[in-house]
Amino acid sequence: MSITREEVAHLGRLARMELSADELDHFAGQLDDIIGAVARVSEVAGEDVPPTSHPLPLTNVMRPDTVRPSLTPQQALSGAPAQEQQRFKVPQILGED
Repeated sequence: MSITREEVAHLGRLARMELSADELDHFAGQLDDIIGAVARVSEVAGEDVPPTSHPLPLTNVMRPDTVRPSLTPQQALSGAPAQEQQRFKVPQILGED
């Protein structure tokens, strides 16, 4: 099945693109190649091959969450220009709703 110029022109209208006659011929060939490539991939994937998003299984690599020495709230806020309830105080940028 090949893509016709009329189908490319229709796609161009849907995308609100003005295509010249040369572009219609050029894109028709390119779209035909793309559809052929997708069809070949579809032929390769048999029913015994499960669909996957990645060729290798993914595992989340995270270190264990362990408590380590860190700054106290007073040390962390010692250089802050303003603080309130053990937090950095910053100017309000959004109105109250």
